[in-house]
Amino acid sequence: MGLTYVTKETLEEMKTELAEMKGAGRKKIADAIGEAREKGDLKENAEYDAAKEAQGMHEAKVARLENAIANSRIIDPNEIDTSKVTILTTVKIMNLKNKKSMEYKIVSENEADLKAKKLSVDSPIAKGLLGKKVGEVAEVETPGGVLEFKVEDISIQL
Repeated sequence: MGLTYVTKETLEEMKTELAEMKGAGRKKIADAIGEAREKGDLKENAEYDAAKEAQGMHEAKVARLENAIANSRIIDPNEIDTSKVTILTTVKIMNLKNKKSMEYKIVSENEADLKAKKLSVDSPIAKGLLGKKVGEVAEVETPGGVLEFKVEDISIQL
């Protein structure tokens, strides 16, 4: 995983989540493993297997979050150039095929959340938009063909 550019607030949120996972999250899983262990033979104990699997997934998430924090670089939103689409800008675009306008914030891979209208900087649409200025058209290759998006506005929304 490469560098991730985040705001100071986002980095603090990631650190808080990591602390919670390492503290209460690990304790909860350890308690579940302990309870399952008390129920007898571990070879045929589905609860024990499920708790151990949950522990593995939890530790993998802890490792990913630690890696993301270690590779994060803080960006000051006041220093972001809004003359072109960059990470942490909010861009209003129009799909030229169906004439629908959409608005997305370009964020790091870890912050991506399509429901919250946050596009990963590594997504095909974001890659097509990066560097574009208001009025320019981005052509994005999709499985269904090339889509064209016109940049209508670029702003910073915290």
